[in-house]
Amino acid sequence: MEPVYAGVVSTARLLWLAQGLKFEISGVENMPASGPGVVAINHTGYLDFTFAGIPAFLGKPKRYVRFMAKKEVFDNAVGGPIMRSLKHIPVDRGNGAQSYRDAVDYLKRGELVGVYPEATISRSFELKAFKSGAARMALEADAPIIPTVIWGAQRIWTKGHPKNLGRTGFKIMVGVGEPLAPEGTPEELTARLFDSMRAKLTELQDAYGDYPAGEFWVPAARGGGAPTLEEADAMDAADAEAKAARRAQREAGEPTD
Repeated sequence: MEPVYAGVVSTARLLWLAQGLKFEISGVENMPASGPGVVAINHTGYLDFTFAGIPAFLGKPKRYVRFMAKKEVFDNAVGGPIMRSLKHIPVDRGNGAQSYRDAVDYLKRGELVGVYPEATISRSFELKAFKSGAARMALEADAPIIPTVIWGAQRIWTKGHPKNLGRTGFKIMVGVGEPLAPEGTPEELTARLFDSMRAKLTELQDAYGDYPAGEFWVPAARGGGAPTLEEADAMDAADAEAKAARRAQREAGEPTD
């Protein structure tokens, strides 16, 4: 039992109750009862990780997921001590090798480690191309990958839209697919993971209910206002270029906007 983690979960559940969130959790039996596992999560909003740990917490025995998160979160005066006490893993994008080694060490100690194969939030709410990190750490630690898909969380808080933390009554679906054995090359395992998560995402999207036309949280393919995957990728590329330009200006001592 981890009193700090359990306390954070209890607080989160009270907040979800106040928001009136309605959860539909499936596939809890696919979460390993013991031993390591790479919990691979799709990324549609800023609160995905808070929901991705629910299946492990509902399992028998109850388990906790150690999430990989941006180092900036750990640098925060309030969030940092909490993240460290929960044994999450900081990711310094300037030194990704260290966070990878930390994650593999956690896995070798029998922990569940949560990762985002897409690396960033998908503005289209469809799956972006996957990085191979999840597969590589699973192969190195001989740990299964647990495909975990969240749908509906983008309605609460996502990139480019204001957060909606009031009493919304939104439905949040979390589905866990069958574990993938750590076999093959990193590229082969990544492809298997992508196919598994795409199938689970389609399943949850189909079961979610009606999609209001033009709504920002609804994928373009379902009549919504979200950008297509191609449009979203172009937006991400433009953001990356702008960020790189600002960084170059700072390093050159030039003023930035």
